[in-house]
Amino acid sequence: MCGSPAGACARRTTFLSRIDPRGRTPRAMDLGLDIAASGMIAEQARQDQIANDLANASTPGFKPDETPQHSFGAVLMANTEGGTAIGSVNEAVALGKTFTNMTPGTMHETGEPLDFAIAGSGFFAVRTAQGIRYTRDGQFTASARGVLTDANGNPVVGAKGAQIKVSAAGTVPAGAVGVFEVPGAVKQGENLYTGKAAGRPSGTVRQGSLEGSGVDAAKAMVDMITSLRSFQSGQQAIQAIDQTLQAAATRVGSMNPAA
Repeated sequence: MCGSPAGACARRTTFLSRIDPRGRTPRAMDLGLDIAASGMIAEQARQDQIANDLANASTPGFKPDETPQHSFGAVLMANTEGGTAIGSVNEAVALGKTFTNMTPGTMHETGEPLDFAIAGSGFFAVRTAQGIRYTRDGQFTASARGVLTDANGNPVVGAKGAQIKVSAAGTVPAGAVGVFEVPGAVKQGENLYTGKAAGRPSGTVRQGSLEGSGVDAAKAMVDMITSLRSFQSGQQAIQAIDQTLQAAATRVGSMNPAA
């Protein structure tokens, strides 16, 4: 029979009943691990994106990707304000949908006759083995056949889809280079996008210029360090919880219910 006050016995019984018969830890501990692990996964995804951004900090026309992170409170408020029914959510970090920041980059004058940039919205089009693809990278060159191509050898096409010939002087009129409006363009790699051209483009072609990368290298480095520190904080939280679980497993097994 319990020698402690009835309330204390009840509390002790409640605590012991929370140990899962399959050997799992109390749900409160599981929740802490879930929160820390989800934060680490989110930061790992963020670090991958930042690393890719830094690798393309000098790539003409490159656009960085962004994946927003939401806490439980932020997700709850967004759902409430939108008027939609709130489904199952937890206290962990949630990753939003990845999107490409299409903000136009800074124009740089190069003086090269086969360098082109688009002032405003729109894309250049190139013909690849997989079909027409789009890009903001206007660093073109002339092939051995005298055709305007991108850095990968894909022919650049004009407004009507035809290949563009480079003159004997090594020049191409700016008006010959097509500009296409591609709503909802999706990255496919190699600084190329997929999508369907629709509508009239508002951008204009500037010859002898290149659009700089949309990556701010200094900001990306700061973001990388911040993300790494957040990742390390998650590791430390998991280590602390693991130590608590080890101590609980040792002490609970040695508790004397009759004490």
